[in-house]
Amino acid sequence: MTKPHRALTDQAAERLTLAAEPWLSCDDCFEQIDEYVERLLAGSSAPMPAMRAHLIGCAACREEARSLLLLVAEDEGLDPGPGLRRLTAG
Repeated sequence: MTKPHRALTDQAAERLTLAAEPWLSCDDCFEQIDEYVERLLAGSSAPMPAMRAHLIGCAACREEARSLLLLVAEDEGLDPGPGLRRLTAG
């Protein structure tokens, strides 16, 4: 049994063709994710270009960052909205 093909969205096409530089592995991402989430919640504009590029292309790490952001925001009594918007801004 074959499933019908879904159309490739613009976002999916962008992720597939995204330049992988600066490169960051999932292991490296997990080592830096705490700092990245803290920066997102603090509204910091300090760049972490490798992390940004990795999260755009890696759904698993992006979900981990999202989950951690929500958890930290709740623990700290912060509104997660601005941090989530920074996380998903591409």
